[in-house]
Amino acid sequence: MSATLSAPRFTEPGVFGRVAVLLGGSGSEREVSLQSGQGVLDALRSRGVDAHAVDGVPALAQAILAGKFDRVFNILHGGDGENGVVQGLLEAFGIPCTGSGVLGSALTMDKIRTKQVWMSEGLPTPRFARLAPGADLHAAAASLGYPVFVKPSCEGSSVGVFRVISEADLQPAVEFAAGYAGELLMEQMVRGDELTVGIIGDIALPSIRIVPAGEWYDYHAKYIADDTQYLCPGMSPEDEAEVGALALAAFRAAGCSGWGRVDVMRDIERGLQLIEVNTAPGMTSHSLVPKAAAQIGMDYAALCWRVLEATIPVEVEAR
Repeated sequence: MSATLSAPRFTEPGVFGRVAVLLGGSGSEREVSLQSGQGVLDALRSRGVDAHAVDGVPALAQAILAGKFDRVFNILHGGDGENGVVQGLLEAFGIPCTGSGVLGSALTMDKIRTKQVWMSEGLPTPRFARLAPGADLHAAAASLGYPVFVKPSCEGSSVGVFRVISEADLQPAVEFAAGYAGELLMEQMVRGDELTVGIIGDIALPSIRIVPAGEWYDYHAKYIADDTQYLCPGMSPEDEAEVGALALAAFRAAGCSGWGRVDVMRDIERGLQLIEVNTAPGMTSHSLVPKAAAQIGMDYAALCWRVLEATIPVEVEAR
């Protein structure tokens, strides 16, 4: 679908009741989540929403048991914020939450299983190897062929990601793997454009082509550097239609809903290749979904409103 959104369904902030903005937590993405959450909190309050920050899942559970909130804007990046734990907790208590449900959240938090689903659906994604703890990274890289990326299967924000051009570059990843308890994904490196596509409901926002000043889009380029270029739309009109359709297909195949972001690479030989899905995308000053929304005239506060609005089913509105 083209990136054309209908008018908001609601105009009065009172329809949302008391809203918890879930942020922070104890995971590796805490600092980014705090930044995103503060932005969302300020934006919702600027529109009159009765929004309050809640730091982490234990605090949220206590607040829900005390009956303090009517719905949750989940901006807890990684960990229990995106792996289905928060979604299951809230579903059990009948509290609406932004973003995907238990299935889509749990699946896409695991990059390996997401790629397995995409492959079963015939969707394009780079060849990869699943590395259990203790696996031989040298043998896996030799089998896939250099260059490769090595990354934790269940982390985000470029945490623990290694770019390995040749065997001589592999040692840092080997050392990381030795102290990491979870599975690692080793993936063939895609040479070409790095793209991301924001999703709101059934709409694919204009793609963003990411051009870092350095060799690749690492944590520094994402959250610290001011010289990373974000070109939006990132492709020609014809290619925009193709990447938007692919992103929506990938999002739906993984059981996702509400809003999110699909990361895609355009390989110079193999064309578009799906990388991963983020079900609680960043909402910092450097984040990509707000940039794409702005391209179609939706400012930050309006984006937050639209995401929160999706927690109210259409059938409730029609009563």
